[in-house]
Amino acid sequence: MATGWSSDGRGSLEEAISRAGSPVALLYNSQAGRRPFPVVPAEFSNWRDEQRAWREGCALLDQSHHMTDLYVEGPDAVELLSSLGVNSFEGFAPDKAKQFVACNPDGYVIGDVILYYLEENRLDLVGRPAVLNWVRYRAEVGGHDVAFEVDENSAVRQGPPKVYRYQVQGPQALSLMQEVVEGELPEVKFFNTADVRIGGCRVRALRHGMAGRPGYELSGPWEEREEVVGRILEVGKNHGLRQVGALAYQTATTESGWIPCPLPAIYTGDEMKPYREWLPANGYEAMASLGGSFYSERIEDYYLTPYELGYGRFVKFDHDFVGREALEEMAEGPHRRKVTLVWEGEDVKEVFASLFEREGLPAKYIDLPSSWYAMHQYDRVLSGDRTVGISTYCGYSHNERSMLSLAVVDEEVAEPGSEVVLLWGEEPNSSKPQVEEHRQVEIRATVQPAPLVEFARTAYRGA
Repeated sequence: MATGWSSDGRGSLEEAISRAGSPVALLYNSQAGRRPFPVVPAEFSNWRDEQRAWREGCALLDQSHHMTDLYVEGPDAVELLSSLGVNSFEGFAPDKAKQFVACNPDGYVIGDVILYYLEENRLDLVGRPAVLNWVRYRAEVGGHDVAFEVDENSAVRQGPPKVYRYQVQGPQALSLMQEVVEGELPEVKFFNTADVRIGGCRVRALRHGMAGRPGYELSGPWEEREEVVGRILEVGKNHGLRQVGALAYQTATTESGWIPCPLPAIYTGDEMKPYREWLPANGYEAMASLGGSFYSERIEDYYLTPYELGYGRFVKFDHDFVGREALEEMAEGPHRRKVTLVWEGEDVKEVFASLFEREGLPAKYIDLPSSWYAMHQYDRVLSGDRTVGISTYCGYSHNERSMLSLAVVDEEVAEPGSEVVLLWGEEPNSSKPQVEEHRQVEIRATVQPAPLVEFARTAYRGA
């Protein structure tokens, strides 16, 4: 059986919301910045060349430290996950994986993670804590016959991870894998796994894609990491392999079109109140920060649906799951659409130029290469004087020579080539320590598809 949280005397998330006055008041002035990316060096060489590696050559990205693993084992493991995921579990079996999406009863997204089916009745959920906590809670209140093992990320855990996890990505990834794997590299379908040997060690290889290019996600026991990674780096010298640091890694999402951190839709609703009472006041959900030029007193205005996030293809009504009835009503639309915004370079230049003006307030600083400054960043997207969407993850792509952001916008402006305006900066300024005194500015942007990279849309996403 699962066990609930210990509040450590600080109370629950529900109590924290009550003390703050509202969920928005709690999160918008949170002192937390964007989620830390622990242990991995900021750069191995420089983040510009490291970004180029996944587009032009081969990149090695270390995923071992910033995500949490939740191992779920027991006769009810698949039943539990099927009851919470919008995904179909038909044909789901060992050696497969999927992007698992969980919603609240009203059909709004709590989060998404990668779900590995390791072996019979044993699975691994990998990602941010929002979904993992929800799974643990539902197991407890539902009386499911499962056991959990949690391996926190390296910002929380004492000691090394249970497993290493690396991505090998880019146009040279396949040729590198063919050389580095002992024996013949097996053909593996997208989001399926196979056991291979590298450096004399057994490695689980997930066929995967990231940052607009195909590749593999490799994992195994932490104790064997040096042998495996050492062999990859040795062979990689012949394939233009470049290690990617934390700065470049965090920008990959803007090119691959994945919004990794929608605000978990848990802060309102009577049905979710017991869950908020179960969550601690010092946990992930309570300490998260909201930021950006989009501001509403209604926390519901920050919630997103699977359809808005591009997950409509995952929603299958072949099983009962939390949120099914609401999603059936939503299914026919209309829906806002996920797009990429390409920021107008001249307007971005003006933001930087404002730093050197001696009179008046400068614009909100744009950090490079990752430019969001809150864990959940929501910037207002305008068409004329109307709000037509929200912009989320933003940053600079050396591959595109542009500032990019991922956005969810109304259908009327969702076609590629549409022109919109992004409002940059907060009004009024929040008390977040990463928000300096500044003025809001308008930045013109052009709507493009998400993912921006054509290969991602037509190849691995199509698979």
